[in-house]
Amino acid sequence: MSLKIYNTMSQQKELFVPVRPGKVGIYLCGPTVYRPSHIGHAVGPIIFDTVKRYLSYKGFGVVWIVNITDVDDKLIEEAKVQGCTVPELAARVTSSYLKALEQLGVHGIDQMPKASEHIGEIVAMCQKLIEKNAAYVSGGDVYFDVTADSDYGRLSHRKGEDQVAGSRELAGGEKRNPGDFALWKAAKPGEPAEVQYDSPWGKGRPGWHIECSAMSGKYLGETFDIHGGGMDLIFPHHENEIAQSETCHEAPFAKYWMHNNLTRFKTKKISKSDPEMQKKMADLTLGSLLSRYPAELLRFVVLSTHYRRPIEFSDEELEAKQKGLEAFYRLFERIQRVTGHSPYESGPDLAQVHSAVENDVEKDFVFGGLDFQNRFLEAMDDDFNTGAAVGILFEMVTAINRFMDDHRMETADNTKLASLAAAATQTLRGLCRLLGLFERPPAKPDTGGKLVEDLMQILIAVRAEARKGKQYALSDMVRDQLAAVGIRLEDRPDGTSWRQGN
Repeated sequence: MSLKIYNTMSQQKELFVPVRPGKVGIYLCGPTVYRPSHIGHAVGPIIFDTVKRYLSYKGFGVVWIVNITDVDDKLIEEAKVQGCTVPELAARVTSSYLKALEQLGVHGIDQMPKASEHIGEIVAMCQKLIEKNAAYVSGGDVYFDVTADSDYGRLSHRKGEDQVAGSRELAGGEKRNPGDFALWKAAKPGEPAEVQYDSPWGKGRPGWHIECSAMSGKYLGETFDIHGGGMDLIFPHHENEIAQSETCHEAPFAKYWMHNNLTRFKTKKISKSDPEMQKKMADLTLGSLLSRYPAELLRFVVLSTHYRRPIEFSDEELEAKQKGLEAFYRLFERIQRVTGHSPYESGPDLAQVHSAVENDVEKDFVFGGLDFQNRFLEAMDDDFNTGAAVGILFEMVTAINRFMDDHRMETADNTKLASLAAAATQTLRGLCRLLGLFERPPAKPDTGGKLVEDLMQILIAVRAEARKGKQYALSDMVRDQLAAVGIRLEDRPDGTSWRQGN
């Protein structure tokens, strides 16, 4: 199946054909770095990191750009509140953001250009638009004239006058049309010198929309393949990017528009001014979440849903998804017990062993595993449907466990069948890595060392004796009270083990 992408512009899935054969350029709108990033700022990077992984798997050479907005009215206001300079604030928030992305396995970004470092390109673009009579100077501000773009509104199906006056703009000069938007904003009295840049129209700073057009053009060219961002950016930000870019260059801007849905935070309905709400929102910053939950879990939550559907974040949702991750971890541990080799180490997969099958049992298992792989790839080819792909991975986990159960691998000595189970797990992990999951073993929780291990073995022995003596009430009490403090017992044919977690 050929890859299809849902294009917001056409509102339908389209066959993916890159602008330049074998090459793909992706631009994703990044954060405005004035306050600590929240989980919503990580959703787009996680999704597009996965998109790049999959496109690379399919043989494309991919360049992925994510911008940093470090010149904005919000930074000026927040820096004043904090008593620091705008560059200091931007650097601190950006550093924290990059650290979080690293933890979340977002490794595919090629460039992260900053608006403050591209003033020359922004000014040049403004000048070109003025020369084309598509922009004008008013009171030191420069505005784009939306009437210069006869197709304005085709992405969002809205009109220029629908723009909310003053949103992200704080305009000073007079506009010709209500929908005109700022390309350049004149400096105002009292604003810090570090955000006042030279221009033909006097000191000032760029508008929000022109920053992305200038930076995407510099790194990806006038026409590139995929422009991404949250659905909240469709209008006016992306609409304005299209208008100014295509008017300036007289060439198509982005061929495909991919928009991820928004993140929903499940909180009880209380006032935003309530201290409890303020604490709850503080707990949703990336730094706070990563201190409480494994980074792999947060990535798993995002990818368990198709990117065009809302992503739910709550303690309950995170706990449920953690249980899902545990199914994979338990399988990997089981394979290591049976084979003596960690699935996190390289080994043959099903594609490499399928020619060595000798009977129907082996054939059915191996080709069944390859069918899971094909279904996974079909889901990814269908508009990067990671939600469906994750569901198929769970089916594969179940199938491998059932195969191991049927052949009693913990107690029976069958090296050939065990090697097939290990190969299937290697295929599973290969698919998981396309999602950026299970790239390394999870960090082991601090269980208190040898003393706790010795005490657990005593409790396991007491429970075993109780079961042997048919004292099932005592046996169940040991199991249940351990579960109440977050310790789960796992009974297997070769004995009982324990692990922390639900």
